Amino acid sequence: MRIVITGLGAVSALGAGAEALADALLAGRSGITPQPGSPAHGLNPHAAAVVSHALGAAMPPAQRNLHDRHGLLALEAAAEAWAQAGLPATAPEPTRAGIAWGTGLGGSGSLEASYAQVFTGQPPRVHPYTVVRVMANAASSHLAMRYQLQAAQLAVSNACASSAQAMGEALWLLRNGRADVMLVGGSESMLNLGSVIGWQAMGVMAPLDAEHPEQSCRPFDDARRGLVLGEGAAALVLETEAHALARGATPLAVLAGYGHSVDAVHLSRPDAGGQRRAMRAALDDAGMTPGDIGYVNAHGTATEVGDAVEAESVAAVFGARGVPLSATKALHGHLIGAGGALELVATVQSLRRGLLPASAHVRSSALDAQVDLITGGPRETRARAAMSNSFAFGGSNVALIVTTP
Repeated sequence: MRIVITGLGAVSALGAGAEALADALLAGRSGITPQPGSPAHGLNPHAAAVVSHALGAAMPPAQRNLHDRHGLLALEAAAEAWAQAGLPATAPEPTRAGIAWGTGLGGSGSLEASYAQVFTGQPPRVHPYTVVRVMANAASSHLAMRYQLQAAQLAVSNACASSAQAMGEALWLLRNGRADVMLVGGSESMLNLGSVIGWQAMGVMAPLDAEHPEQSCRPFDDARRGLVLGEGAAALVLETEAHALARGATPLAVLAGYGHSVDAVHLSRPDAGGQRRAMRAALDDAGMTPGDIGYVNAHGTATEVGDAVEAESVAAVFGARGVPLSATKALHGHLIGAGGALELVATVQSLRRGLLPASAHVRSSALDAQVDLITGGPRETRARAAMSNSFAFGGSNVALIVTTP
């Protein structure tokens, strides 16, 4: 049974909309900007990819107050995907439509605000909606209510693999006949003080490039020094092909394969063996060989160890320089739990346009001996299949394969 993608939605520092995302990636336009530090709290000046437009502006305040920022991002991305899919305002058969959504930290901004109110507020009164803003299934619950998705609800919180795993599990639900339609994706907004300080304390965040802040994140470059956090959301509508064609929908792509593995080795150090297993499992699930894949959207966070391990694992699966590869986090930042969904949208757009985005800001790369790194500008392609990788802290690895219809 083929599972098709009929709608795409995205919001990130590169703009609102799946087309705006693709345009920015192909133009090499960065959404990363300098952010001030807070000496009193030990926060250094840093780079981040911030969504700049107002969220939920058209919503009544009482309704908007129910949402954490990542929830508002989710609503915006989902609305675009649902509209493109051509579905009515709510699911026509609610018990045959479901939701699978990923987030890393959920409502971390709302949680921090509640702590600040407790410790510094006068009086120390916490917002009554704090719990329902913070819970990991908040966004998926709001989306289920908005579109009347009653078949299934999956709220996946698995670090950087969250939304990728949500999409893969939704693929299997659809194949197994549990639903005809699934709204899938992820959202993240953790650019609050406590979260950013935590990432800085780990030593994995890139220092701010004072001369060129927009180039602070440089995946696969020899001088890469760490990741840059971003925020945003991405959504896709998945359907069984029979359901999509019966209602006259136009498939944009096919979600053909899902592979998931767990390193079970280290909380933060990636393992090439686990990554290889995920990619090979995705190929097996799709009934493909490595030679069928014409592009890999890499996890590529720009950490020294992470990029080297991914290059090793990709070379082991596809052969040295066996497949074109790039990492888009250089431009939109690392969206953690939402990263997999945003990057799958980018991957679908690459196949549809016949243009593969470059890995931005690469000046020299010894890793180019292992992988066919796209640099300098977009590369034309006739590829019909592509893979998107998401490798998470905790050792969870997800690979997804999409094909042209």
